Amino acid sequence: MGSFDLSVTDMHTAGEPVRIVTGGYPALKGASILDKRRDAKENHDALRRALMLEPRGHAEMYGVIPVEPSDPRALFACLFMHGEGYSTMCGHATIALGRWLVESGRVAAVEPQTRFAIEVPCGVVELICDVARGRVTRTAFDSVPAFLAMEDLAIDVDGLGRVVCDVAYGGAIYAVLPSSRLGLDFFATPMDALRRAAVAITDHIRKHVAIRHPVEPDLGFLYGTILTDDAAGNATTSNLCVFAEGQIDRSPTGSGVTARMALDHAKGRIAPGVARAFRGPTGVPLEAQIVGETKVAGLERPAVTVRVAGSAHYTGEARFKLDPDDPLGIGFALPATFRP
Repeated sequence: MGSFDLSVTDMHTAGEPVRIVTGGYPALKGASILDKRRDAKENHDALRRALMLEPRGHAEMYGVIPVEPSDPRALFACLFMHGEGYSTMCGHATIALGRWLVESGRVAAVEPQTRFAIEVPCGVVELICDVARGRVTRTAFDSVPAFLAMEDLAIDVDGLGRVVCDVAYGGAIYAVLPSSRLGLDFFATPMDALRRAAVAITDHIRKHVAIRHPVEPDLGFLYGTILTDDAAGNATTSNLCVFAEGQIDRSPTGSGVTARMALDHAKGRIAPGVARAFRGPTGVPLEAQIVGETKVAGLERPAVTVRVAGSAHYTGEARFKLDPDDPLGIGFALPATFRP
């Protein structure tokens, strides 16, 4: 590609990075946000690589591309990106966006709460930002309709044997199961071993199981696998979300928390209005509760709206350029083996 000059603001939510593009990204074409997502994938993917991968990013980086909203309800719209591609929903990034949009003046601050909607690839979500003296102290979002897509899916996974998991949607689609079902103690097993198990499950389902969204084909793919502890009911619980091509979410994963709440509601484990805390690898929690039931065309059981809340923090700002003589200028991933 030619040159670029990209400005970003970096944040994190519960340890998971959020790199927000604030300047230099070309206007994306398309009538809908999913059209714009396709344009980014097909015509501007080198910019994603440059921002997410080394030397400017790293294997676990995550980012946001602001775009023009196509839904009149939304004040703002964005795409989500990571080291492998483009997400359909991202809760930790949405929480960070709430703070950034209000504190940067892109959305007018109203105390004690500022409410507005943003458009993301899976739909429109409402944000509720707690504001004190112009500062956002906490952000919640109300999810798109979330639901249990496949119950007790039994698969035979190389290296793991017979595995039974659920498949749930919270803006993105996940396989979900406790690690104990694999004979792995959630808190004692090395993180990399949990990652390998999750990747094996994801790879198997992607290869052998048809995953569909009941309304929008572009949303019908398995984003990753979430391994959990065995905490029951509304007790504080833990998520290890392994998404894309093996990235570990440092946060509990906002869309993954949404999917787990929909799954537990469908199985009668949690009632609307009951709050539950979810922890990721850093231990910093997100809190969730079901705030409504709804219907999704093509589904027999009801879907739910889940409110997920947490806090985000700034880590810096940067301006990235391309040195025309740099052979690694548009980003690289560390290879699995040395190249000859």
